[in-house]
Amino acid sequence: MRNSLIAGLLLAAIAGSAMAQTPNPPAQNGPQNGAVNSSSEKRVDAPVKGRNSFTEGEAKSRIEKSGFSNVSQLKKDNDGVWRGQATRDGKSVDVSLDFQGNVVAR
Repeated sequence: MRNSLIAGLLLAAIAGSAMAQTPNPPAQNGPQNGAVNSSSEKRVDAPVKGRNSFTEGEAKSRIEKSGFSNVSQLKKDNDGVWRGQATRDGKSVDVSLDFQGNVVAR
């Protein structure tokens, strides 16, 4: 019985050390949250509804970084989307910014 106990402990130790040597998957670059890790190449047709934590100033800044100027009349709607007016290429357009940082012009 003592030999069985010793054999069991040895097998458990060998199995534990083998599992400890299993390599971990490589780390991925940057955050994996789509709301944070958005690329400027991402295109959306409509703003995404959701709880928006951008302040009015942050929303205006994000819209301006997307190539718009004269951003005005920003108001957050019931869907959590900032909506307002802006100018791009000399034309006045309606703009919106969702909680993911997507800027959509109409």
